[in-house]
Formats: sequence, structure tokens, C-alpha cells
Amino acid sequence: MALGDETPNAHDPPVSPADSVHRVFISYASHDTPTAQEVCSALEAAGLPCWMAPRDVKAGALYADAIVRAISNARAFVLVLSESSINSSHVGKEIERASSKKCPVIALRMDNAPLTPALEYFLSESQWVEAQAGNHNAAYTRLIDAIREPAKPPAGFVSSGPSAKSRAAGTQRRRNWILVAAALAAVAVVTLSISRLWLSNHRTAQPPVVEPSAAPAAPIIAEKSIAVLPFVDMSEKHDQEYFSDGLSEELIDHLAHNADLKVIARTSSFAFKGKNEDMRSIATKLGVANLLEGSVRKAGGQLRITAQLIRASDGVHLWSETYDRKPNDIFKLQDEISTTVAKALNVALNAMPAVAGQPRTPGNSDIAAYNQVLKGNFFFMRGEKGDTAKAIESYRRALSLQPQYALAWAALARAYAWQGNSWLGEFGDITPAEASVKGRDAAQRALAIDPKCAAAYYARGNIARLIDGDWMAAQSDYQRTVELDPQGELGHQAQSNILLLKGALSGQYGEVIDGLRSNQKRDPLDTNAVSDLAGFELMAGNLVQSVADFRRALELDSAFATAQANYGYALLMMGKNAEALAATQKETDDASRLSVLAAIYWAMGRRTDSDATLDELKRGFANRNAYLVAATYAYRGEADTAFAWLDQAYQHAKGSLEDLRSDPMFQNLHGDPRFAALLHKAKLME
Repeated sequence: MALGDETPNAHDPPVSPADSVHRVFISYASHDTPTAQEVCSALEAAGLPCWMAPRDVKAGALYADAIVRAISNARAFVLVLSESSINSSHVGKEIERASSKKCPVIALRMDNAPLTPALEYFLSESQWVEAQAGNHNAAYTRLIDAIREPAKPPAGFVSSGPSAKSRAAGTQRRRNWILVAAALAAVAVVTLSISRLWLSNHRTAQPPVVEPSAAPAAPIIAEKSIAVLPFVDMSEKHDQEYFSDGLSEELIDHLAHNADLKVIARTSSFAFKGKNEDMRSIATKLGVANLLEGSVRKAGGQLRITAQLIRASDGVHLWSETYDRKPNDIFKLQDEISTTVAKALNVALNAMPAVAGQPRTPGNSDIAAYNQVLKGNFFFMRGEKGDTAKAIESYRRALSLQPQYALAWAALARAYAWQGNSWLGEFGDITPAEASVKGRDAAQRALAIDPKCAAAYYARGNIARLIDGDWMAAQSDYQRTVELDPQGELGHQAQSNILLLKGALSGQYGEVIDGLRSNQKRDPLDTNAVSDLAGFELMAGNLVQSVADFRRALELDSAFATAQANYGYALLMMGKNAEALAATQKETDDASRLSVLAAIYWAMGRRTDSDATLDELKRGFANRNAYLVAATYAYRGEADTAFAWLDQAYQHAKGSLEDLRSDPMFQNLHGDPRFAALLHKAKLME
């Protein structure tokens, strides 16, 4: 049936004359915007008018209504199919809408990412155009032919339509997915530490058959891509690790300030620290064509730094150099190495901003103060017990040597923001209130010295978000960080935090998921980010993808704090209580282990054991994680006690309630008027 002949749904938004034009609707994830715009230009050049957001959303119109109208009146629905769109919740909703309206769907496939069962179901009758080989013009020609003659697929067109038997199987998978999603409303999920504890199951989506004889296309790796591996401390006393790490971090930040060069973030590059792994293997895991490695040797007052740029495909050294310098020359040397690498990769390195958050030279080039900042950064990033206090001590030493060192003040503020996260059960050396006062003072001192210090804005944003629960102030400071450091590490982290806050305040996670998944291209081995992504996928209802991401987090680091608890809770939700218990008992993080064990015992009917475990949780973490105690009581259906603990969490650190609105652990409280009142009090309702 032609779309124009379909009887309008009474619940659809009214259709204006402008909306009634039968355009081609283009669906895409935000990461694929350049490709979508290219598709639109190609179709419109061929006389096929297109509709795509946000271009065609009229000023003042409701975004969702405009999309619904456009799909309802489209002559065809073109999907830019990629890993990003597969994992985009808003794209999934658009596909489901097009399917319900029987709008012809044509998928322009950009890569070989596997479909989720839900997408496999909705796209089972659609047509496909392959564009992943890189010949986009030929693909666009086939796409145009398919739109003009939908009943007659052109040559080179690939159909994804499975057999009747496999279609029935896909329908059953879709039905199962809906049942699991419905059941989710009745179960609880524990939020733990910085890495959330989420529900998962263990089904994996299978990719559709595109060309039976063709092997999956290898991922395309840009020639202008690089990872800076941690420089090795070759000093006789092996006491310069802080310096070699700092040099590596600065080189990453230097190179990242060029939009034409893909630079892997610190977390992923440092995943190979101390490991003797083959260069090709490292490059493949990081998705880069080039690697920069080196060593640092310090003897007396002399530094010897060796750096070499390696082409991963064949191990060829594109460039290598040994530098003998005085410590005071380190800043010029960083610039020299970065510029040389950029030239070797045929990119023009942008001027390095002096506000991006890297510990550049203090006002009088006090190298001793700089060394103390590097030591502080080393302890802060290592993150072992007591390391935050050690970092603060180093930053204070730097400031005693150079009081006008803006970035030392900013680093101190960042450490206080983290130390004040006592509700996470991480440190708790000082109270959140004390951390907020000290951290804000340090950030303000940094900004008084340098009003464009991105690191100070970022630290102040963390204090507002993690401790004070002042979401609007946090967003403002994060946005200022992005403006000052758009390509650097701080800018990327601030942008991610902006998205996370938007999700927490709105309860909508499509944009959050798209942003986090896009960030993985520059930081593919960040276990914490993968774990967070899995949790947000879950809250968005993308269960299969959530499972895949939880698995990937465990594969990246099985010793990652809360990883075993995450896995145990997933098994619990699958009804595998004995296996869940065995997995959770391996967890080394006390708070997460106790929380999940209390839930497992409750589910197993072992109330005495659940009570005892909950009592142990309160003894160890009542003053540091009242939110987690409240969540456990909420899971057990003890509303009055849960609200009492939530009030304590709010009084202790308002920022601890960030996930309250969407945390399924509190599902039992949603019908209680006290819950809505608390959301308003915590300013978690937009």
C-alpha cells in the first residue's frame, strides 16, 4: 500500500501543507552527520527532495512531532546504517515508526556492525545498499534507483530478507525482547561507586547475511592516527616514572589539538604500560596506524629522552631521535617532539593553547614546581588507597615553590573534588562539605591568576556536580571547559559530563549513548566508560547492546572494581542465583559486593543473610554511601527506611542523588509522593 493512501492515525500530530510533501526521510546517528549530509546532497541533486533533522525542523516546532510527521508522509526512509546508528535509541524509534507506517526502508550500510535482534526484526524486509567498500558514489546511484523504483531493486542491490523460518525466529526474538523490557520495570538495579551496577543478560545479536561469500570488511584505520604509548623510565634508580608518564600525557594533549589527527586518549594508551605486546597488536586494538614510543633517562642534571614514531603495519620507524637536555628545556622539547611527529604524519600541528589543562611551565619557569605537579598527577591517576592525599601534598609543595602557578591550583581543586566523593566509598579523608569549600577556593585562585584556565573550570564543575548537586552550575563550567579546550582531553571529558547530566535530568539517554559510543573511537579501552555505556544502554531499553557492552567491560579488565558484582547482578536477574552468588563473592570492592549479596540473598529467600549483609554494608559505608544503603532498602520494598537514608544522602552530598530519577533500584518508590518531592528538592526534574 502506498504511504499516501494510509489512513492517518488519530494520535498523529496534525499535518501541515509543508509537511505533506513526500520527501525522503534520512535517519542517522549524530556521529554519521557528515555522511547523512552527503547522502542528502546526492539525492536532492538527483531530484529527490529530502527531510532530515535538524535542518528541516521549523523554528518553534516540537522536535519529536516534526519527525513523526515527516516519517508519516515520506515516500521512502533511508537509514545510514552503521555501528553508531545501530546503537542509537532515537534511530531505533524512527525505524520502528517507519515500519509501522509501512514506509519503504532502504539501508545504506557503512560497516559490518551486527544488528540487534530488534533491528534485525524491523529491517528483515528492507533493502540494502552496501557502501562500506568506500565507493560511495556508486552506492548513491543504486540508492537513487531504489527510491525511484522500490518494487524493482537495481543491480548491485543486496536484500536482507531472510527465509520464512528465520523471519519467524526474528519475530520470536523481538517478542522475547519486549517481555524482558516489560519485566525490567519490576526489577531493581544497584548503582555502585563511579561505575554503575546494571542489569544484563547474555544474548548476542547476530549480523544479517549481506553477501554469503564475502568476508567481513576489516575496519578502516586512518593513516593520520596515532597512539602515544607510556614512555619508559630508564633511569638508574627507576625513580622518574612520574616524569615519563607526565611527558607521555603532555605529548598526547599536544597532538590532540589538531582536528585532522586521530589521537588515542590516555586511558587506552596507558593500558599497555609495562606490557611487552607486539606493536601491530597494540595498534589494532587501538585502531591506529602509528605509534609513538620512547624512554626517559635522568642522570644528575641531565635528561636523555628517546622518541620514535613507528608505522604499525610493517614496523618501519618513520622517525627517531635522541635528545640530551637540561630539565628546564623540557617544555621546548615537548613542542619539538610534537611538531616533528605532526610533520611526519603530514598534519599541521595547531598552536598549543596555554589553557588546556596541561601542567605547563609556571610563571618563572620553576622546574621544581613543575616536577611536583607531575608527581601529584602520577598519584592522582594511579588511584590506589591514599594516593589522592599524596597528590594533594605534591600540589601544595608545587604552590609553596610557585604560588602563582594556576594549573597547580586547578589540579589541587580537582583532587579535592575527588576526595570529597566520600559517598562513593572511595576515600572519605575529609567531608564533602569541607572538600567543596577547599576545592572551590583552589579553583577560584587558579582563575584569579588565569581567567582562561580550562582545568579550573573543569574542577569547579566536578565539585558542583559530584558534591554540591548544583547541576546547572556544573553544566556551565563544563561548557566553558569545552570552549577553552575543544580538542583536548579536558574538553572531551567535559563534553561527556554535559551529556551525562542531560541524561540524568531528562531521563532520556539517546544522546548520551551516541556521545559515549563516539568517544570510544578515541578511548576504546576505557573500562569505566564501557561500563557506564552499558548502564545507559540498559536504561534506554537497549538490552542486547547493554549485554554486549557489559561483556566487553569484563573482557577489558576482569579485575575492574565492581566488574564481578556487575556480572553477579546480571546472573541474578537471569534467575541464576547460585551462579550470581559465586561471581559476586569474588568482588574485591566491598561496597558493591555487600550490596549485590544483600539483593541475591533477598531473592533467594535468605532474609537473615540479607539482613546481616545489609548491616555490614551500613557499618562500613553508612557515612560514605547513604545512597547505596537507601537503594538496597528500596529494592527490598522498605520505603520508609529507604527515604530516611535518601534524606541522609542528600544532606551529606547532594551530588550523590544524580542517578535517582532513572535508577531502577528505586522503582518501588516511584508511586510514592515523597519520591517526586525529593526529585524536585534535588532539582532533578527539568
